[in-house]
Amino acid sequence: MPILTLSRIADLPAAAWDALPGATQPFLRHGFLSALEESGSVGAGSGWQARHRVLHDEQGELLAAMPLYLKQHSYGEYVFDWAWADACQRAGIAYYPKLLCAVPFTPVTGSRLLGAAEPLLDHLLAELPEMGVSGVHVNFTDAQSDELLSGRPGWLPRLGCQYLWHNRGYRDFQDFLDSLTSRKRKQVRKEREQVMAQGIAFDWRSGGELSEGEWDFVHACYANTYHVRGRSPYLSRDFFSLLAERMPEAIRVVFARQAGQPKAMAFSLQDADNLYGRYWGCLGDFDRLHFETCFYQGIEQAIAAGLQHFDAGAQGEHKLIRGFEPRITRSWHYLQHPGLRDAVDEFLRQERREVQAYAEAARQALPYRQAEG
Repeated sequence: MPILTLSRIADLPAAAWDALPGATQPFLRHGFLSALEESGSVGAGSGWQARHRVLHDEQGELLAAMPLYLKQHSYGEYVFDWAWADACQRAGIAYYPKLLCAVPFTPVTGSRLLGAAEPLLDHLLAELPEMGVSGVHVNFTDAQSDELLSGRPGWLPRLGCQYLWHNRGYRDFQDFLDSLTSRKRKQVRKEREQVMAQGIAFDWRSGGELSEGEWDFVHACYANTYHVRGRSPYLSRDFFSLLAERMPEAIRVVFARQAGQPKAMAFSLQDADNLYGRYWGCLGDFDRLHFETCFYQGIEQAIAAGLQHFDAGAQGEHKLIRGFEPRITRSWHYLQHPGLRDAVDEFLRQERREVQAYAEAARQALPYRQAEG
């Protein structure tokens, strides 16, 4: 069966890609990945070069795919391997380029091996010695991808920990608050009152309801979160307009306004069961506004929409005390150099024990009432 490598996802029909098992999550849809490429957020000069692997049957029907990129650095991955690259440099081993199967700039667990992808994996590893790369990495995998990769020799699993809010049938935000300990309820109420006292009001919009001027504001807020840290933003302004054209129904943006003027925003994507908080930014200085815009507004939205989960982003223990529960994430790493593979394997064995212990300790610190006593 024909296996192809594509330098741009636009060479495939969107309907064929989106019909693959596992491609229903917003970040894995053709519209999201093509918006990254066509906006210049990935591609020439970005260190992300598309090398998507696809499998067709003899009649040309798409059977499987891997969103795959040739990487010249480790930026925008959120599974940090800088220490591995530094060790290689000291040892005279080339770590870059490498291959990465992931969604760029998106630390969200999901399918990475779309459809019947076993032949794609076999073919990729058979070609690897001739490709001039150090190895293959698959980040933020779901259970199905984990099962497929765990049964194959040479793949090293790595664990991480994120925080996820679960909707346990709450009627409204007050119902959620009632599930917390009294001390944490008071803290959340106080934070929300501090925001409201500053005259801040919120409104939610879907992707098709925003004007280009409002998208300018969204991008300015997003970019400012990088600029204040002396970094350049990953996503271009065009990305947001392209995504709004292709997936407006999946986009949710909440604006924080003072006297009717926008001051901050949080950008999310939504599917049938989940709200995914992705980007936030504020063009001012407002006490506690981040917690309200990025966490409490998202919880309210998830409850109102009947969603099961709210993923508010990759990092931050501050999520824990606001009801976001620890969950283990997984990535997989296939390294060609035997010495590097053995050293990383030893490191990951110890790291996995530490991550699991941390997640258990974090679970004990959750603010829900059943944890009292």
